[in-house]
Amino acid sequence: MLFLGNLYHDAGKPVVPLNLKLCEQSTGARKLFDFGLVSNNTRRLFTTEGLMDPHSWLNRINFAKRIGVNDCVNSLIELLEALEAPKVFAVRLLNPAHPEFKEVDEFFDMVVKPVVEGEMGFKLTVIDQKHQRDAARVDQEIFEKLHRSSVVIADITGERPNCYVELGYALGRALPTILTVKDGVVHPFDITTYSAHHWKTDGTPDERRRVFREHWNASKSRPSLVSSEPLIP
Repeated sequence: MLFLGNLYHDAGKPVVPLNLKLCEQSTGARKLFDFGLVSNNTRRLFTTEGLMDPHSWLNRINFAKRIGVNDCVNSLIELLEALEAPKVFAVRLLNPAHPEFKEVDEFFDMVVKPVVEGEMGFKLTVIDQKHQRDAARVDQEIFEKLHRSSVVIADITGERPNCYVELGYALGRALPTILTVKDGVVHPFDITTYSAHHWKTDGTPDERRRVFREHWNASKSRPSLVSSEPLIP
């Protein structure tokens, strides 16, 4: 159980331990539960949306006392519904002084975010000056969030070195990665064969979203560049 908990955490998935007397207090899910009772640790297990924070939720699902089965089930269902959506990490141009920033910003605000959050049920993560930091160093913040994202959208418009570093990390980690770029930009040699969505600045928002959505659907089942097959199936 502890091994699986670590695997899920490393993959950015929520870990919701139950304090059920099915094992010793110092092992398995019960050990994870005690770990989460320390308020600084709870958000490392899972994050939630709404009025109740993760620590309050963990206390609510403490079923060590005698609680009716229906109440237990209802509490767990409500917690599952309150879990924060899986993350899509945005690798993109963020320098407002760059001549192509405005068009990239418009593409993410008008096309990417409505599709990713409004239709696909993900939460788009952008580490910029407006982002509330969870780490002291911005590079640590970027790679921790990137590491534990479910999907990465990497836009290489503007050809920023940091974007290529983050794109390479995502590909090496075998994360589902969608490559986007403003129409007319030539790919660097290493990714010339990697299918990208070449977005245009003209057209209606609905049409631009349709084309992006089609590329998303075509890319989501694409095998990663790095094989993730187990040594022994």
